[in-house]
Amino acid sequence: MLNRRNLLMLGAAAAALSLAAPASAEDKPFNGVQISVLLEGHPTTDAIQKMVPEFKEKTGIDVAIEVVPEADITAKELLEFSSKSGRYDVVQNNIIYLPGFVKSGYIVPLDDFLAKHKENFDKADFVPGYFNTNVLDGKVYGLPVYGESTFVMYRKDLFEQYGLAAPKSFEDIENAAKTISAKTNKQIAGITMRGQQGIQSVYVWAAYLWGFGGSFFDASGKSALATPEGIAALDAFTKVLKDYGPVGVANFGWEENRLLFQQGKAAITLDATVNGAYNEDPAVSTVVGKVGYVPVPMKSASPKGGSSSLAVHSMYVSAESKNQEAAALFAAWATAKEQQLKSIETDPNSGVTSLSALNSDSFGKRYGAFKEGMIAAINAGNPQYLPTVEQANEIINNTGIAVSKALAGTASAADALKEADEANNAALAR
Repeated sequence: MLNRRNLLMLGAAAAALSLAAPASAEDKPFNGVQISVLLEGHPTTDAIQKMVPEFKEKTGIDVAIEVVPEADITAKELLEFSSKSGRYDVVQNNIIYLPGFVKSGYIVPLDDFLAKHKENFDKADFVPGYFNTNVLDGKVYGLPVYGESTFVMYRKDLFEQYGLAAPKSFEDIENAAKTISAKTNKQIAGITMRGQQGIQSVYVWAAYLWGFGGSFFDASGKSALATPEGIAALDAFTKVLKDYGPVGVANFGWEENRLLFQQGKAAITLDATVNGAYNEDPAVSTVVGKVGYVPVPMKSASPKGGSSSLAVHSMYVSAESKNQEAAALFAAWATAKEQQLKSIETDPNSGVTSLSALNSDSFGKRYGAFKEGMIAAINAGNPQYLPTVEQANEIINNTGIAVSKALAGTASAADALKEADEANNAALAR
């Protein structure tokens, strides 16, 4: 008869054997599978990289992650897609490129894979506005890994010191930038924004374009940048940056712009809501608790669309992937609420797409300073803020050249935008 001591010993032995025994094929049917993933440099990516060992432990899938700047990722993906290299199983990008990716047959629908792996997929937990941008013709093509909008960030302490009210209009922004630049003898830039050619400057200038009552296209779908509203928007954007912006602003991307503001070297910036997470992080910021967050202004009484963005970045599975089910499983796992909740704890990731994460105590504790402003911006976010047509990449490049020419002073806003319209319409006609 076994006594209690014998039972404990047998139990311990059985547990040890259980731990030592390799998982069965049924437990980990993907054991040994390797997938390659291309992601953008972003706090979400940093968090996912930290958690990848957990995914391998759970599924047996080896994940190799390559990270590139957002400004470079589209060109890289298009090169790999068009050559049918199959180099990446999963790629990440802005949803504005989804229609083109689908029409070209570069990515595959995920519905069947998600139905098979329900343990990692809860549609009801995604912010609806983020998830729905990934559905085309009734099929789910992507899973939102982060989302954000845009708002104006300003230094409350400096505004109070110089008798300025929170900015509500583009004129308020320019006046405050001028005042603080002069009062500090340009030791603090009046304003900083992204000026780097391409998606960087276009993303921020689009706030001015929509805010002044312009849009990328007219009612017939033709490029319509060189309108009175578009020209006024580019004139205002370039003037405030040239007169009151920091040295070198024409080369500023997201990171350069964010760093300057969080280091206390600029009084105002207009950028993504994710920047609030950095502003309020005492480990990297000198302006914690000093920043106010207000909506992007709207100058026009009859706007064609909102001046705040609704930017959604998602994971897609390549049509050339040899491991599409494993790739879809990774995308589902990486965007699931469990991982998004963890990401808040490890990285400045305020762009969560999970309602559970967004409404968690952790989120409120860490990002309470700007949560209200961020949610207001998301709710007012314009999904057409950037072009969503198949030729989006080319149109953004053409528009970025126009913004750069106007910022450098090598062309007037009117001439630069007229040139962009001609190039855009040529692309749309192909």
